[in-house]
Amino acid sequence: MTEDLHLSKHEQLKDYLRELGGLVVAFSGGVDSTYLLTVAQEVLGDKVIAVTASSCTFPKREMNEAIEFVKKKGIEHIIVESEELDIDGFSKNPTNRCYLCKSELFTKIREVANSRNIPHIAEGSNADDNNDYRPGHQAIAEQKIISPLRHVRLTKDEIRKLSESLGLPTWNKQSFACLSSRIPYGEEITRERLDMIDRAEQFLLDIGLRQVRVRFHGNLARIETDDAGFEIVTEKSTRKKIYETFKAIGFAYTSIDIMGYRTGSMNEALRII
Repeated sequence: MTEDLHLSKHEQLKDYLRELGGLVVAFSGGVDSTYLLTVAQEVLGDKVIAVTASSCTFPKREMNEAIEFVKKKGIEHIIVESEELDIDGFSKNPTNRCYLCKSELFTKIREVANSRNIPHIAEGSNADDNNDYRPGHQAIAEQKIISPLRHVRLTKDEIRKLSESLGLPTWNKQSFACLSSRIPYGEEITRERLDMIDRAEQFLLDIGLRQVRVRFHGNLARIETDDAGFEIVTEKSTRKKIYETFKAIGFAYTSIDIMGYRTGSMNEALRII
């Protein structure tokens, strides 16, 4: 019954996209946007363009994976510069940081769409994203960006299952959010801090962790990971390697969050306040 449900949503998504005629997809290379772009190409063919934003909050590994995927699929791919730290107020890390970022991003993607006479721009948020604080949704609504996966009520788990059935390499890819989300609201976002976070997370990925976040708290790094990752990071010799590597990166202290990985953990402080 559950399988029939997400297959039904998959068909609804194809019908919805088919009616658009042409589409620009904001493509990050993550689970959701990869699935969306794949289905869009299936029903719209070469009337689909992928646009990816390049910035210091987007790790090179993610950009390289996005480029590789689109190249293999034969989809036209445009990379736009969208440097969040140049946005007025962004580096101060206000609670509406995501709104500022999305407003800038979709303004630039709209320019691409207009230059190709394509009226529709789609982004990849899913039904589960309705359950967290998402100021970026305001920018999406203001700029009339469509959210096809939310429209047909596809959840993350359903998207992973459908991606696996389609043979997509991202079906079991770890969830990703921009590196700025690792820094508590109100704490300044700088290139140096983003680089520290990126290097720390890359090290943890290299030693075998799959789902991980390194949250920045001044000179302390707080590691969030899943159960499998927890087993890895708590092994004695591995703890020593992590400590030494993180210290070389610039963290005086390293901690492991006993609650593990969860999306939007920085928003928990907002609920306490």
